[in-house]
Amino acid sequence: MMAGPRLIVLGRQGAGKGTQCARLAAHLDVPHIATGDLFRHAIAARTPLGEQARRYVEEGALVPDELVLDLVADHLGASGARRAGYLLDGFPRTLAQGQALFEVLGERAVDAAVEIDVAPAAVLPRLAARRVCQDCGSVTAAPDGWAHHLACPACGGMARRRDDDTDEAIARRLALYDEEATPLLEWLDGHDLLVTVDGIGSPDDVFARLCAALEARLPASGYQQTGTFRGPRT
Repeated sequence: MMAGPRLIVLGRQGAGKGTQCARLAAHLDVPHIATGDLFRHAIAARTPLGEQARRYVEEGALVPDELVLDLVADHLGASGARRAGYLLDGFPRTLAQGQALFEVLGERAVDAAVEIDVAPAAVLPRLAARRVCQDCGSVTAAPDGWAHHLACPACGGMARRRDDDTDEAIARRLALYDEEATPLLEWLDGHDLLVTVDGIGSPDDVFARLCAALEARLPASGYQQTGTFRGPRT
């Protein structure tokens, strides 16, 4: 069996990255590795790395690059995901993290990095409308101009606007993404790894573009060049 694809998916907050990552990972049958989930699992299991991460999470501080990298590398080594393939969601965020990832995992750390491109002007209203369920964590969108909580369509719980989804906080996060991600994207492009996909449109339209872009980008690694892109052939 050929090794599965090793992917990074990048994009601004509100670009639909979470939805597309989940769909793409299921479609390719590779693990969807989100750094937030790694933190929660390691903390719940009280691993040494989890105990280190706990202090930062409880203080609401960013987890240092070195610790994030240790968590990712530990997970990949322990789970065998490096052979099965993986989709990294939320890491790397910066050029330093991207370079360190290759130093730790080697030159085959990533087959392609996909950026879901949605302009800030388009993601601002999406983020302002975002409501997060207090019970199950599902994300839903409020109608235009709706300022109140909603009933979660997944579980019926209460979906509220996050405290850090104020207009000012959203603008700061988007500016920080551009500041951190631009050098990383340029570096990935310089190594012929970057694929940019238009993130405007329905989730189905964006997903079709993702599959088409990866189908064109990865044939040399043994992936299908025609028909439906379903990952590595056995």
